[in-house]
Parts: sequence; structure tokens; C-alpha cells
Amino acid sequence: YEALRPILEAIAAKSEYGPCVTHIGPGGAGHYVKMIHNGIEYGDMQLIAEVTHIMRRALGMTMPEIGAVFERWNTGKLESFLIEISAKVAKHIDPDTGKPLVDVILDKAEQKGTGRWTSINSYELGTPIPVIDAAVIARAISSFKPQREYASTILTGPGSDGIELPPVPDREATIDALEDALYFSKISSYAQGMALLKVASDTYEWNLNFAEIARIWTAGCIIRARLLAPIMDAYTNDPDLSNLMFDPFFTGEINASMPRMRTAIHTALDFGIPTPALSAALNYVDAYRSAVLPADLIQGLRDYFGAHTYQRRDKEGTFHTEWMEVETN
Repeated sequence: YEALRPILEAIAAKSEYGPCVTHIGPGGAGHYVKMIHNGIEYGDMQLIAEVTHIMRRALGMTMPEIGAVFERWNTGKLESFLIEISAKVAKHIDPDTGKPLVDVILDKAEQKGTGRWTSINSYELGTPIPVIDAAVIARAISSFKPQREYASTILTGPGSDGIELPPVPDREATIDALEDALYFSKISSYAQGMALLKVASDTYEWNLNFAEIARIWTAGCIIRARLLAPIMDAYTNDPDLSNLMFDPFFTGEINASMPRMRTAIHTALDFGIPTPALSAALNYVDAYRSAVLPADLIQGLRDYFGAHTYQRRDKEGTFHTEWMEVETN
């Protein structure tokens, strides 16, 4: 790499942080980091699509109006390549019909497989990345277009025959809530992706530099975003950070945006709008901030039918209950 460094740095995309190229690590480390990049990209696109769907269905906004919202968001904390091009795609008019192009594009999303690979590896490493998982699944569901069209005629919900939609919420307040919801969700998604990188680095002994990985994503890639600067800072301050949410800056950002995140989810639920990735982002944070989870019951059930044993909160050791004796007594 050192021999090739001058050539690679000369041809690499460049940001204010320097050439966006580096030696990632041994073996397949570089390919792995690219895979995680693509997984985060899947999540980002699905999150943007979901807030778009809320603006269309709950607020009745046109795609050009939504494009204008994206342009505004791209001047603030959500500034990124994907928000920039979302504005352009949303505002583009189809020359054949005179309609917004998005309104005539068939709603079946394809995929090359890198998001799926990311999910598969996360299962193998036992590290949750629910936003990316939800994005992969959402694309799969979108491919069942004929089934969805049929289901829309027999499954009831808000907007179905005889079921009234709630009143249209305040437009500007809802748009503001969606901005915070998207920001919250991006932090949650990046935290998941970076946590998987950390576990992979430890498992495969790659010794990854997470601040440097965030740095090379600041130009020349799909997920380049303003958010990467504080991610760089977080891992510069603590190279062994186990989860991005534990960095003081991101803890504060999550806490500040959480109320509007919940407002956005409530709006989607009221209108029957599917938000698998947004919901996954919130559920991930809610699960992490829960000192107690219902996994205790799961362990009890596993012990009942499979004698898988359990640990206790009040004393050390591994335990098993003779459930048949309990029932007999």
C-alpha cells in the first residue's frame, strides 16, 4: 500500500479531511468495510423513502413540494449526498406524462445483494442492525406488487372503506418532526453499522481505525454526509467506543430528537403507513435504553422445553428448573 499511496491519493475523491483513501486492514477488511457502507446506504434510502411516504399520504404533499423540503433539509444537520439527490429526483418531471417522475416509477425496489450480505453477517456475529435488516426486507416486500395490490382490497386499515383517516396534521409541525425523526434514525442506523464494524474488527483481528473509516466516507461515496464529522470525532476521542450512542454528542442528539421521533411514528401509525426502518431505529434505541428486557421469560421458556438452563439476577451460576416436578407439586 505504501508504494501505491501517492497514486491512490492523487486519484481519490477529496474532502476537507484529505484524500478519501486509506489502508483499511489485512485480508478482506477493505471489502468488508465497503459491504457495511452499502448496508448503511440501504438503511439511509429506506428511511428517506419512509418520511417521503408520510409526507405524501398523511400531509397530501406533491413530490415537487417534498423535493423543496429536502432542499431545505440539505442545508442543515441532514446535509448529505442522498438528501441532495432525493430533492432532485423528487422534483423531476417526466417528459412523457408531465407528472413527477417518482409518481410513474413502479414501486418495486431491486437489490444487488450487499445489504443482504450485511444482514447475514450480522446474524453470524450476533450483532443487531435492525434498520439495515428492515431496509432489505422492505425491498423484498415491494417486489410482491400483485400480492400487495390484492391485499389492499381485502385487508382493512386507515383509509379503507368505512374506516376514516384521522385529520390531516399540521403540515409544518409534522415536517419538523420528520426532520428530527430522519436525523434520529440516521444516528441509530450509523450506530448499528459502526457497532458491527467493531465486532467484526475484534472477531477477525483487523484492528480497524473507525475514525479513519468515517473520514474516507466524507467524499466520493453514496453515504457522504455532515453526520460523518462528529462520527470521526467520536472515534478519535475513544477508538474503542462500543456504540456510537455512548458518545456524549450523540447521546445528546438522540435525547433531543426523540420526542419528535415518536411523533412521526405516531403519525404513521394513525394513517396506516408502513415505517419498518424508522420503527426499527426507534426500537433499537428503546431496547438499548432498557435496563430490563423480557428476555427473562424467553430464557424460562427455553429451559422448560429444552433444558437450556438460565442465569439468575440474584446469584452466580447456571440453573435449571425441573418443570415436570413443579407441575406435579
